[in-house]
Amino acid sequence: MRNTMTGLLLAGATGVAVLYFSADAGSQEIAGALPRAVRTPADNPTTPPKVALGRLLFWDPVLSGPRDVACATCHHPQFGYAENRDLSIGVTGLGLGHRRRFAGNGSIPLVKRNSQTILNVAFNGSDPAGEYDPAAAPMFWDTRARGLEAQSLEPLKAFEEMRGQTYAEEKAVDMVVARLDAIAEYRRLFSAAFGGERAVTAVNLARALAAFQRTLTAANAPFDRYMRGDGDAMSPSELRGMRRFERIGCIRCHNGPMFSDYKLHVLGVPDNRALPASDAGAGDRGTGERYAFRTASLRNLAFTAPYMHSGIFQTLQEVLEFYDDVDSRRGNDRNPNVSRDELDPLLRQLRGVDEDDEDLIAFLEEALSDPGFDRTVPPRVPSGLPVGGRIQ
Repeated sequence: MRNTMTGLLLAGATGVAVLYFSADAGSQEIAGALPRAVRTPADNPTTPPKVALGRLLFWDPVLSGPRDVACATCHHPQFGYAENRDLSIGVTGLGLGHRRRFAGNGSIPLVKRNSQTILNVAFNGSDPAGEYDPAAAPMFWDTRARGLEAQSLEPLKAFEEMRGQTYAEEKAVDMVVARLDAIAEYRRLFSAAFGGERAVTAVNLARALAAFQRTLTAANAPFDRYMRGDGDAMSPSELRGMRRFERIGCIRCHNGPMFSDYKLHVLGVPDNRALPASDAGAGDRGTGERYAFRTASLRNLAFTAPYMHSGIFQTLQEVLEFYDDVDSRRGNDRNPNVSRDELDPLLRQLRGVDEDDEDLIAFLEEALSDPGFDRTVPPRVPSGLPVGGRIQ
């Protein structure tokens, strides 16, 4: 057993098992290695035919109204299944990542939030002890959907993401299902994955997409190996950064194996200047505080810049600089629509944030990132459309 100023590492017979942090006598949060296995909802167990089908659907632009954008367009393996853009460009877009641009007549707006990585999305909702319910896992920056099955159909209905002006929102999913049902190869693949002759349904579409996304795991970062007993997995700098992460108080919100409490917090992050109106987060839906957004996972930050819901920060140094200043009475970097009194109280408990802390950045960027994830791109999709949409 080894003690730090505010935390301790418990070592068992096989080495370090779990990291504890004590904010006070009655508070304790945990950060441990990611599980080696993924949980699935009872009504959607993972099978190879579902995953194979889900992968093709994920890369097929037939799911979008104008048939020009796929799920993979904004969640590409080249960028850790995120996008390398501050705000996404959906339908009528051309190109990939930061080179993507509008190619239409300007009638489609930017997607108003940064495209989060779907690496390890299978573990969303993990609590400090690593427990989670895959059917109830919070999705999106405002937690408006629960579970991957519910989440997977929402982009198909979103005007600026995948629907465009092709059909009305309430008809979007039915129209996509009809398109898929008209393709003989998809009919065969759906029947192989789910059984029956009329297997192309909205429910099965959601289940296939979810099954594939649950295979996109990156659970062998240096931190994971260290927590499983490999004492040499993390560098001295990363270990110092981990202790710094504890002492500063980051772990109060960024805890559990995904380094997220999956709760909504008001942080006062600035809006993206490219948006025509301010984004009030969960407050826009009347289900949470104004400007409240879900705690982002800190996993795989090495691949997924830019950061925050607005994609406003290009580097981790900029993120740390924001946290150093946001609670000050000046608050130069704070969203002007959020007063100091409206900020989450946990922000006031942060101590000693320094954007030049190389050890903390090494922990965040290197120790929590695993490059060994599946980067497979199918050579073709059943629709015959360009794989991944108009990304060339």
